[in-house]
Amino acid sequence: MALIDKRTLLSRISPPLDALLAEQLLAEFISLERRFVLRDWEPAELDGGQFAEVLARALYHVDSGTLNRTKDFDKCLTWIEDSSNQHLQKVNPHRPLLHLAKVLRTIYKFRSQRGAIHITPTYSANQLDSKLMIEAVRWLMAEVLRLFAQSTPEQAASMIREVLEFDVPCIGKFEEVLIVQRTDLKPEEELLVLLHYAGEKGFTRNELGKYACCSPASITRSIQALQAAGCRQVVQVANRFRLTDLGSKRIREHLAEKLLLQ
Repeated sequence: MALIDKRTLLSRISPPLDALLAEQLLAEFISLERRFVLRDWEPAELDGGQFAEVLARALYHVDSGTLNRTKDFDKCLTWIEDSSNQHLQKVNPHRPLLHLAKVLRTIYKFRSQRGAIHITPTYSANQLDSKLMIEAVRWLMAEVLRLFAQSTPEQAASMIREVLEFDVPCIGKFEEVLIVQRTDLKPEEELLVLLHYAGEKGFTRNELGKYACCSPASITRSIQALQAAGCRQVVQVANRFRLTDLGSKRIREHLAEKLLLQ
């Protein structure tokens, strides 16, 4: 089964979400994740507010039945929270939306208080702040998939991983041919990048031989090295090879810049 792509994911959540807002939401999500992988902390911290604004408008639309793609963030959430119990809300049960609203407000307040205007000589964006924002955004995205794509939490998490893993700029797809469009990768690194792209589906040995621009002998040696007891970054499941958590960690910490085009 192929990885889920962005178009397929959008079709799962729109409808009920507005198509344009859903597309903006996914674009913001992928942009935040990509910047985080590249260890570019400030955008993840500051741009989380843009994701929050888009999602607030999307939730307001499904809950009120009124589409307003520029409605104020606070007004969107005030409708959803409805402390006076005056609104005819369309999403039932409604409590999951209240949980989403609380996390959205946390993200938005954090962004506004540590945004560019408020950064002082004693503060700069850092990994811990970005990690907080990214994990909150991931949870929100997973909840959106759980609620509106009618999926389990495990399925939602899998869809998110697949969309992110599918989005590898240095890999080009030309009809049925995949190619790593960097010329500075060692065979081990090229296999790791390909397996990162393959996600939970993985690749067979034949597929790796077809897509990697390496000699058959170097592919075999690299797979053996990556599976070795002292490495354990690749695992074979049935007849397919996949990254382990250690392999994903190496991608994040050492090969993130090589996921981009040269």
